[in-house]
Amino acid sequence: MLKLGFIGAGTVGTALAARLSQKGYPVVAVYSRSPESAQRLARVVAGCTVADSAQGVADAAELVFITTPDGAIPLVAEQVNWRAGQNVVHCSGADSTDVLEPARGLGAQVGAFHPLQTFASVEQAIENIPGSTFSLEAEEPLLGVLKEMAASLDGDWVELRAGDKVLYHAAAVIACNYLVTLVKLATDLWQTFSIPSDQATRALLPLIRGTVHNIDTVGLPQCLTGPIARGDTGTIKKHLKALEQRAPAIVSAYRELGRQTIPIALAKGRIDEEKAKELEALLG
Repeated sequence: MLKLGFIGAGTVGTALAARLSQKGYPVVAVYSRSPESAQRLARVVAGCTVADSAQGVADAAELVFITTPDGAIPLVAEQVNWRAGQNVVHCSGADSTDVLEPARGLGAQVGAFHPLQTFASVEQAIENIPGSTFSLEAEEPLLGVLKEMAASLDGDWVELRAGDKVLYHAAAVIACNYLVTLVKLATDLWQTFSIPSDQATRALLPLIRGTVHNIDTVGLPQCLTGPIARGDTGTIKKHLKALEQRAPAIVSAYRELGRQTIPIALAKGRIDEEKAKELEALLG
């Protein structure tokens, strides 16, 4: 197997290094601007040494992962003296391999390997990586290597073009980050009837888990439930009246989310075009 190195030892880099090492990939070197982070990664990966520079990682490894913050990737690509035939891969969700052009110009193969997963901590990231989908951007033979890595992590993979990356990442933000926002909006409403946020979160979590389970097992659009799915304009009117009186800051979000839900309800087949227009007018 190719000898791997990591430039950047944050959450994603440490988790990937740990999991790939467990699958038999030799992780030989790591560098980070934070010596503590680099040492932490080296402690959890057998045989990994801490390099004194990004160049030290590039000199030791055949495939180098750049797992720095996105803004630092082009700087690393430009500052390191890459060698012909080397493999250089970043893990950004939004950036294409264009940011690695300096490495490509020196004869290296370049790629992108992004785990479609949420990483709140190193420990949680190590736990969550297996089974994730990885977005890949590369040419052969590196593309084949990255596919094998995704498979070794018990994951799926999708191959993206450079122009796909930003919308791919926006989709991830909607599904992950904005779910957190939706839960926050919901728990804020519970506080209007004097139930604190932590208690509201505990109460809502089984509903959220049930919804995710339905998405997984029943699928879109059939998993949609609720007043828009059944065309219940009376309930929606009650919601709007109560929100306008007691939580006016949430009204616009409720209306927009409702409008975006109407096409799903139509696709499910529980409402017809006439009812959809009625809902549009109510939520407009």
